Amino acid sequence: MTRKTIVVEETPGSHIETHRIEVVERKGLGHPDSLADGISEAVSRALCNEYIDTFGSIAHHNTDEVQIIGGHSAPKFNGGTITQPIYILLGGRAAGEFNGDHINVHGVAKRAAHRYLEETVQHLDIDEHVIVDSRIGSGSTDLTQLYREDGNAPRANDTSFGVGHAPLSETETLVLNVEQMLNAGETKQRYPFIGEDVKVMANRNNDTIHITVAAALVDRYVSGPEDYFNKKAEIRELVEQTAKRHTQHAVNVDVNTADGDDEDELYLTVTGTSAEMGDDGSVGRGNRVSGLITPRRAMSLEASSGKNPVGHIGKIYNLMAHHIAEDVVEQNGTAEEAHVVLLSQIGSPINNPQIANVQVEASDSLTSRDEQQIQKITDRHLDSFDDLMEQIINGDVTTF
Repeated sequence: MTRKTIVVEETPGSHIETHRIEVVERKGLGHPDSLADGISEAVSRALCNEYIDTFGSIAHHNTDEVQIIGGHSAPKFNGGTITQPIYILLGGRAAGEFNGDHINVHGVAKRAAHRYLEETVQHLDIDEHVIVDSRIGSGSTDLTQLYREDGNAPRANDTSFGVGHAPLSETETLVLNVEQMLNAGETKQRYPFIGEDVKVMANRNNDTIHITVAAALVDRYVSGPEDYFNKKAEIRELVEQTAKRHTQHAVNVDVNTADGDDEDELYLTVTGTSAEMGDDGSVGRGNRVSGLITPRRAMSLEASSGKNPVGHIGKIYNLMAHHIAEDVVEQNGTAEEAHVVLLSQIGSPINNPQIANVQVEASDSLTSRDEQQIQKITDRHLDSFDDLMEQIINGDVTTF
């Protein structure tokens, strides 16, 4: 009988690097859940720009109800076929009219979804492999009233919270960099057989990190079983090389561990995403705004992607909390790790939360000067909501 790995330990300190066990996950850009996040965010950004051009300001919208319903495919060595297209439903709410001016919400949304897919999944034929359907409803007048008035700060749309931490641990940094490396343009040019649907899971047990990678291989670049396993070994080597640049820990790497011996038991795809073979995707079911899933950290269950960037606390406070934590660690010489919680109250200005709590792991006791500096950093970010909104609209910050 296989011996199970069961670890019992006393509750460790709050600093993540002192924990014996750490688990970190990232769903790559081509994973169905990440595709849903990316499409919803792309639609929101497109609507924001259309609103600004047509109305002069951003109207109420939330486009976070994107659902990907997996299609069907028949992958095979040297190239297979899509037998049933992927169906993508664009949902949520968005205002289409303001003071007599109108925009075509469905047209803007579908064009944004098409562009995002074309830029993200290189082997996906949008016309042949995907059906994009927009059922976005009209925005709520009541919620629209919560937006800014007379140039003041927008008012929170909900009583909710956001959380953030910094810096990323060594394991977190490694997981993020492994996925980004596998999906980098340079990697795709040299290794076109690597699809965008990459999932990276890491388990650190004391000083050993075990990484499991699920990577969709594009079938047209794989000639047979031997070639498949050779290419899988190349992926493992790429991950091992990346690991050496980001950690001194011992690292073990496994790739596509569900593979069998037959062609239909290998992770072969036609397009590079498992959405072609029945895997569904939903907004908010994948990475948090840190870009990771970190069960040993404080996390919000909020689906941040697709939420409006003006007054939606689930988006603004989660992003802002991470930025505050990053600046606290970077600018305060005593702070080694920071954990931030921001709590809003519906109808209150977003720059005046009910509470802004910054917990600091410090190399020494915090002085009154340290506390004042951290308060100023937090206050500055809370008042920089316009800068954050602009970064979101421009795509300069990621929500997944």
